[in-house]
Amino acid sequence: METFQYMGMPKVYFGQGILKTALDAEIPETVHTVMIAYGGGSIKRTGIFDSIVDYLSSRNMKYVEFSGIMPNPTYAKVQEGAKLAVDAQVDLILAVGGGSVIDCCKVIAVQAKTDKDLWQSEFVDHIYPTNHIPLAAVTTVSGTGSEMNNGAVITNESTLQKNGMLGAMADFVVLDPSYTLTVPMMQAVSGAFDTLSHCMETYFGKPAEINVSDEMNESVMRNVIRNIRAMIKDPKDVKVRSELMWDASMAENGILKIGKITDFQNHMLEHQLGAYTDCNHGQGLAVIHPTVYRHLLKDNTARFARFAKEVFGVDTEGKSEEQAASDGIDALQAFIREIGLPCTLTELKNNMRHGTGDPTDPELLRKIADSTIITKGCARQMDADEIYTILTECIA
Repeated sequence: METFQYMGMPKVYFGQGILKTALDAEIPETVHTVMIAYGGGSIKRTGIFDSIVDYLSSRNMKYVEFSGIMPNPTYAKVQEGAKLAVDAQVDLILAVGGGSVIDCCKVIAVQAKTDKDLWQSEFVDHIYPTNHIPLAAVTTVSGTGSEMNNGAVITNESTLQKNGMLGAMADFVVLDPSYTLTVPMMQAVSGAFDTLSHCMETYFGKPAEINVSDEMNESVMRNVIRNIRAMIKDPKDVKVRSELMWDASMAENGILKIGKITDFQNHMLEHQLGAYTDCNHGQGLAVIHPTVYRHLLKDNTARFARFAKEVFGVDTEGKSEEQAASDGIDALQAFIREIGLPCTLTELKNNMRHGTGDPTDPELLRKIADSTIITKGCARQMDADEIYTILTECIA
């Protein structure tokens, strides 16, 4: 394993009905105004919003609403939220939703504490935030694990860049698996695949020799696969949702990354695919992963062969290492097909909103490839031409 420092994770409150316990323990008397941030309004239909408002009213706290945080949150939305937080003198931001809401609020929390343009500061000046409005995350859609770290993926529409930014780490997190029961199945499955993707991006990192972090990762990946199947079979099983919710947190709380070097090239590629097309993140990853891995198979054959056996239960007896590795990637793609996610860009296009960028347009794919952040590569470093080849291979 590589040398590491581990700083821990936010304080977590996990379980059904845990919200009041968390708010009682974590919101001090000095808080006067809370920003309740959310997306399209499902928290009002499910009663979560009323629960929060009733609680704040019982403690004579004021609140302001910040709604409409979209999937693939934009930098303009961050600025809108930061202005509201400053104008309303917000003492605490309560991000209620999935990864998009939480990501947006992480950056709002730090933007509200500085006059500097954060995009300029982070990507040009390489100066990163050190101060933020206190932030809490109430997760209603699991998968991204966003609640467990200070990273945020934000789309700058003016530059057509979808990049990872550093924002605030949540001061505390509420994970109530019952909140995820009303999430549409396709969204729930897409989120759970994002969890699996996070695990794979770490697992195929360096060192390639097996270690305790990787063996833990194998267990989490098996758990994700088993419980995605169980969730599809019984969408109302809270025990299954609780497993997937903690899987998502484990994938991004840093524990599986201890002693590892990761680069998340699949995510870098999907980010730009999303920037140009506004596609669903988990679905984009489902299309990309198998093709990327086929390109890398010969550069990390032993690890792919182990993945096949230990994660997907592929019978490797009598097979060459390369054949076992190839069978593992086939098993991954078959699983993606089994759970109803798209396997090609053509299928992805059919799941997207009308009027968004066409992910099967070769000219658009060239722009995506040329703007994708190229990482050092855990198996081997790619270039923009290979990224473009991968994208074209994903069309049909």
